[in-house]
Amino acid sequence: MGEPTVHFATVFMAFFAIMNPVANAPLFLSLTGDLDEPVRRAVALRAVLLSFVIVAVFAIGGRTIFSVFGITLPAFRIAGGMLVGMVGFHMLQGEHSSVHSTSDQDNENSRDAALGIAVTPLAMPVLAGPGTIATAMNFAADSTLPEVVRVMAAFGLMCGVTFVAFLGARWLSAVLGRNGLNVVTRLMGLILAVVGVQMLIEGVRGAVAMSVPAGGP
Repeated sequence: MGEPTVHFATVFMAFFAIMNPVANAPLFLSLTGDLDEPVRRAVALRAVLLSFVIVAVFAIGGRTIFSVFGITLPAFRIAGGMLVGMVGFHMLQGEHSSVHSTSDQDNENSRDAALGIAVTPLAMPVLAGPGTIATAMNFAADSTLPEVVRVMAAFGLMCGVTFVAFLGARWLSAVLGRNGLNVVTRLMGLILAVVGVQMLIEGVRGAVAMSVPAGGP
């Protein structure tokens, strides 16, 4: 495979691991189980579209955000790696990380309006949570235009997969069962932990390179 294909596949798998549409399908089902099929479809579509917009803003505007807040790319990669690694660690334990799951208050508020479920908790923080945003910005912050396009294309494809998983939530839950969902969650957690460590390594390497004088030691 060529470098662009490998890059696209790497980014896609990172998004797949952190968004985990298979494990999130039962959550979608629990939030929309009492809704009519057309409304459920509208909720799923709005959730993935909104999450795409949120991630696109941070991915494309990453450099501007860094400049405004005086953030260096190595510092972001170190923080992002720790954050993504923490999400992966919780998933390995079979738990939902507090930075990538809903609170009781989120779930209570979401019952006030059916389509409001698409905004919270589905779009934020389930799909476009801090871990997803950190992953997107890490891949796009110091990249060329074609690479940024591939990052957004990979996330767009991931949103499509998530939309299909949401619509097939009843079928996925029936086929996989609780044990199957736990296995998928732990596997995605392992992948996320590795992605987080890689981000951390790149951040430390970049920070060391910035601290060394241009002429070398």
